[in-house]
Amino acid sequence: MAKAKELPGLISEFGTLAKEYVRQRTLEPAKALGRVGGLGFAAAFLFALAALFLAVAGMRAIVAALPDGDIWSGFGYILASIGLMGVIGFVGWRALR
Repeated sequence: MAKAKELPGLISEFGTLAKEYVRQRTLEPAKALGRVGGLGFAAAFLFALAALFLAVAGMRAIVAALPDGDIWSGFGYILASIGLMGVIGFVGWRALR
């Protein structure tokens, strides 16, 4: 059993060990998780930006393939919107599977 003179040192050592344990078991894994989460967010942003550019390029290709005229141009926008909704539905369906 510890003597009365050793108690302050033991309490101080206990506090230091407790702080080190909390740092090792909570803070370091949280930092690693934050790093992975940040990379995931950046990847999701870049994929969304690429999907937007591909959607605009597909819409422009559909409009260019149709004859000239305001009605045909509007019909091209409608076809591109329907196609994009179909792609979104397919991706959502595959994500839930």
